[in-house]
Amino acid sequence: MQNSTAFIDSAKVMAKGQVTIPADVRKALGVGEGDRVSFVVDGNNVRLVNAAVFAMQMLQKELGGEAQKIGITSDEDADKLIKEIRDEGSSDESID
Repeated sequence: MQNSTAFIDSAKVMAKGQVTIPADVRKALGVGEGDRVSFVVDGNNVRLVNAAVFAMQMLQKELGGEAQKIGITSDEDADKLIKEIRDEGSSDESID
């Protein structure tokens, strides 16, 4: 979730290293109770990110270009491949 509004907030570090994420920061990250966050450390800078969103971004980055390598260059190509795979699965089941 990309928020175009920039702001600064702060929180106190407690005895066990715990920090309560301020409500406006949780809202900007799209996280709630039970959700996970990731700390992205780069030198002296740390970014707090929604762990699920970050994992998806890393997966997309890792797989970037793979679709083009096998000829998938549009949504239509992806839809066609999905249909072919589903059709193969249907015909495999009818062999039994």
